[in-house]
Amino acid sequence: MTQGNNMTENEYDTTKGNISTVPAEVDEKKAEESCLNEEEKKENGDSKLKVPETAEKEFEPPEGGWGWVVMLAAMWCNGSVFGIQNAFGILFVSLLKEFGSEKDEDLRFKTAWVGSLSMGMIFFCSPIVSIFTDLLGCRITAVGGAAVGLVGLLASSFVTSLGPLYFTYGIVFACGCSFAYQPSLVILGHYFKKRLGLVNGIVTAGSSIFTITLPFLLSGLLEKVGLHNTMRVLSIFMFMLMLAGLTYRPLLPSGSFNSKTGSRCPPINKVFNVNIWKSLGYRIWAFGIPAALYGYFVPYVHLMKHVEELFGKDANKEVLLMCIGITSAVGRLIFGRVADYVPGVNKVYLQVASFLVIGLMSMMIPLCKIFGGLIAVCLLMGLFDGCFICIMAPIAFELVGSQDVSQAIGFLLGMMSVPMTVGPPIAGFLRDRLGSYDVAFYLAGIPPLIGGAVLCTIPWVEARRKRREKEAEADAKLNYNKNSEILEHDSVI
Repeated sequence: MTQGNNMTENEYDTTKGNISTVPAEVDEKKAEESCLNEEEKKENGDSKLKVPETAEKEFEPPEGGWGWVVMLAAMWCNGSVFGIQNAFGILFVSLLKEFGSEKDEDLRFKTAWVGSLSMGMIFFCSPIVSIFTDLLGCRITAVGGAAVGLVGLLASSFVTSLGPLYFTYGIVFACGCSFAYQPSLVILGHYFKKRLGLVNGIVTAGSSIFTITLPFLLSGLLEKVGLHNTMRVLSIFMFMLMLAGLTYRPLLPSGSFNSKTGSRCPPINKVFNVNIWKSLGYRIWAFGIPAALYGYFVPYVHLMKHVEELFGKDANKEVLLMCIGITSAVGRLIFGRVADYVPGVNKVYLQVASFLVIGLMSMMIPLCKIFGGLIAVCLLMGLFDGCFICIMAPIAFELVGSQDVSQAIGFLLGMMSVPMTVGPPIAGFLRDRLGSYDVAFYLAGIPPLIGGAVLCTIPWVEARRKRREKEAEADAKLNYNKNSEILEHDSVI
C-alpha cells in the first residue's frame, strides 16, 4: 500500500489542502478493522496473493448436464475400488487354496496381509493424492491412478507365490486405486452445489452395489476359470475406470500455487495445514477413530473362512457380504438424513453409536451357531457401517471449518491406514495359533468400544471451547466499549 492510503482521515492532506472532519473515534474503528483484516490475511497465507472475489462469485455449477455423466463415472470408481476391497474375503479363501500349505502354521496370518495391506495403502496415500490433485487436476490424477491399478492387478494374475502379491496387489494396485478414487469426489464439486448431497449419496452407494453383486461374480469366476483368470477379469474393471476418469472435465481452474516467480510448488503451509491440529476436538477425533478401527476390517477378510469352517464349504457365505452391502447403503441414506437434524458436534454421538453396535456385532459372530443368526448380525453391522461412513465429512466440517476440511479428512484417512492394515493379520495369527476364529472376533469388538468411549468427550470439549470463546468475545467487547467511552470523553475535552 502507498503512504497516502495509510494516512488517517483526520490528518492534513497536502494534496487537497483541507482537513477532514471525520470524528477520531470512527477513524480508530476503521484502523482497527483494517489491522484485523490484515492479520487474518497473514494467518491464512493470503497477504501476498489475493484471489479475486468476483471470479468466485461468477462461477455457478451447472447442477446437471455433463455432471450426470461425471456422477456415473464417479459411482463406477467408488464401486470398483471398494467393491473389490470388500470382496477380498472371497479371494482370501482361494488364495489359501492356491498358495497355501497345510504345514505352514502362519498361513492365514501371511495371506491376510495381502488384503489388509491393500486396504491400508488406499487410506495411507490419501494426503499425497490430495496434493497431486491440486497440482495436476482431477482428470490426470484419476486416469494415471487407474492405469497404475490396472498394471498392479494384471501383474498379480501372473504371480506363482504369495510373496510378490504383497507388492503387486497390496501396494501397486492399492496405490493406483487411491489415486483414482479421491479425484472422483473432488470433481463433483465442479458440477453440483445444491444437489451435492444427493449426488454424493448416489456415488458412495456404488460401493454398496458392488459389495452386493461382486461376491457372487467372484465365486462363479473362481470356480470356473480359477484365481489367475479371475484377476484378469477384474483388470477390465480398472480399464473401464481409466475411461471413466477421462470424463472428469474440470470447470474450475486447477489449484496451482503460482507465486511471483511462476513456481507451481505449493508452500509448506498448504501441504501440511497445522491449523487443523490446533483444535483439541479434532485431535481427539483423529486419534479416537483409528483406535476404533483395529477390528473394523477383520470381518471383511475372515468371515468367509469362518463360515466355511463352521458350516462347510457349501455354505452360501456370499449372502453375508450381500447383507452388509445392502444395509450399508440403507444406513448411509437414513443416518445421512438424520445427521442433518442433529446440531453441531453432537453428530459425534451417531458415530459413537455406530462403533458400539459394530463392536458388539463382531463379538456376536462366534456366538452364532446358526446361519440365520449370522445374517442378522451382518444386517446390523452393515447398517451402522453406513452410519459411520456417511457422517465423517459433516463432523470434520464442524470441528475444523470448511477452509481446512480437505486436509482434515486427508490426514484422518492416512492415520486410519495403520489399524486397518494390522487388524486382519493379527486375527489370522490368532486363528493359526488357536485353531479357531472365536478369540479373534471377540478381540476385534474391543477397539470400537474403546474408540467410541474416547469420542464421547468431543462434544464436551467443543462446548467448553465455545463457552471460552464467548467469554473472551464478551470481555473484548467490554474493553472496546470502555476504550470508546474514553476516546469520546477525550474528544469532548
